[in-house]
Amino acid sequence: MTVISPPVAARSTGRWWLFWLLAAAVITVAGLIAVEGQFSVEAIRLIVRVTAQMSLGLFCAAFAAAALARRWPSVLTLFLRRYRRQLGVSFAFSHAVHAAALVTFARIAPAQFHEAADAAMFIFGGLAYFFIIAMASTSFDRTAAWLGPRRWRLLHTLGAYDIWLTFLVAEGKRAVQGPGYWPYVALLVVVMALRLADRFGRPRAVHVLLEA
Repeated sequence: MTVISPPVAARSTGRWWLFWLLAAAVITVAGLIAVEGQFSVEAIRLIVRVTAQMSLGLFCAAFAAAALARRWPSVLTLFLRRYRRQLGVSFAFSHAVHAAALVTFARIAPAQFHEAADAAMFIFGGLAYFFIIAMASTSFDRTAAWLGPRRWRLLHTLGAYDIWLTFLVAEGKRAVQGPGYWPYVALLVVVMALRLADRFGRPRAVHVLLEA
C-alpha cells in the first residue's frame, strides 16, 4: 500500500524483499511475545500494543517518505521514497496481525476487551481498516490500473489522512493517561507537518511536475 504517493508509484519497483523482511519481523516479534507469555491474556494484550506501535512506525515512514526525500535528499530518505509502497503494504500486514490479536483478545477475555474498547475505537478503527484493505488491494500494478489514476489518488489520499487521524485519536487518548505515548503523538504531528509543508510549500507548477 502506497501512502499518498502519485499514480506513477503504482508501477513496478522490483522485488518485494523489504516487505518480506518486515513481515517476518512482525510475525517473529508477535510469536516471541506469545510464546514467552504462554499465550496468556496479558501476552495477547502486549501483542496488540506492540503491533500497533510497529504499524504506526511503518505508516509514518511511508506517509512522509516523499516529503522527506524532497526536503532532505539522502541515501536513507531516497531509500524510503523508493520503497514506500513496500512500507505501506508492510503497514497493512502489521495491522492485520494487530487485528488478529484484537480478535483473539476479544475471544479469550471478552469482559476485559469490552472494558478496554469504546465507540470511538469501533468507528474510527472500522473506517481505518476499510481504507487499509482498499489501499493495500490497489497497491499493485493491475489493481491500480483498474482503479485509474484519479480514483487511485483520491482513495490513497483520503485513506492516508483518515488512518493518520485514527492513530492520533488512539495515541492521544493513551497519552492523557500516561506520558509513554507522547512520543507517538509527537511523531504523528511531525509527519503531518512535513506532508503539509511539502504540499503547500512548493509552487503549484513544481508540485504538478513532481507528481506527473
